[in-house]
Amino acid sequence: MLLPKWLKSGDTIGITCPSGYVSEERVAYAVTMLERWEFKVKKGKTVGNEYFYFSGTDKERRDDLQAMLDDPDVAAILMGRGGYGMSRIIDSLDFTEFLKHPKWVCGFSDITVLHSHILAQYGYASLHSPMCGAFRRDSEHEAYLLSFYNALTGNTLKQHIPPSSFNRAGTATGTLTGGNLAILAHLTGSVSEVDTSGKVLFIEEIGEHLYGADRMLMNLKRAGKLDNLAALIVGSFTEMEDTKRPFGQSIEEIIADKVKEYNYPVCFNIPVGHQEVNYTLLLGTTYTIDVSEAGATLSLSNL
Repeated sequence: MLLPKWLKSGDTIGITCPSGYVSEERVAYAVTMLERWEFKVKKGKTVGNEYFYFSGTDKERRDDLQAMLDDPDVAAILMGRGGYGMSRIIDSLDFTEFLKHPKWVCGFSDITVLHSHILAQYGYASLHSPMCGAFRRDSEHEAYLLSFYNALTGNTLKQHIPPSSFNRAGTATGTLTGGNLAILAHLTGSVSEVDTSGKVLFIEEIGEHLYGADRMLMNLKRAGKLDNLAALIVGSFTEMEDTKRPFGQSIEEIIADKVKEYNYPVCFNIPVGHQEVNYTLLLGTTYTIDVSEAGATLSLSNL
């Protein structure tokens, strides 16, 4: 388990947008809050920049992220937003300077590409966390946003998760990995592919058809990614769509069906993903998950 240094007052957080477009306005309050937390902020050139769907050309986005990875004064990199675009630039990034000065990579959704690549290739932990749009005047005191601060500074919180009829009881400890379901399926067969053997796998998704989610899970299953888990934890699956002819299963039923022959614990409804309440998880670190009829507890181990 390789950890970048925990942040302290006066450290610098870089903000860049390696995927979809994000406006200056969406980033502005994040800067305000980060400075209120006593961090310095360095905005990249892609903030407020746009090139069709993206926050710049592939080269512009790559160069901006590369500058953050190379900068020894940047202690963490917060992504402006997700969307799509990381997989277009991931293979052109150079992690030489990052390995000399490791830093926390923070974000979720499309940023799963970068999380998975860093863990697969270099073994470093990163933060599956809210991005700039989560920082608003009405959210600054919310526990889920404060969990990001606590994760950055090494004071992480234990997660208590309500019960679900789809849960499978048990206790397991393992390295946490995963992220967005579509991205995990997309990375299969690449150098950024997620290693799930003996791991606690986390998945979440937004805006997919039910049959599409079923296909992604089948992809992971056929690739052996669901065979030898320590545990499976399921975050939010928001804005899921059905077809005119119903698929016939809810998303919970789809997921439960894919892992029904295994014996590891399964936990649904962890408040992480594409929803307002989005707690931070430390990918690449060791977690213990305890699932019972009363609910579940997810806690960090050995930090």
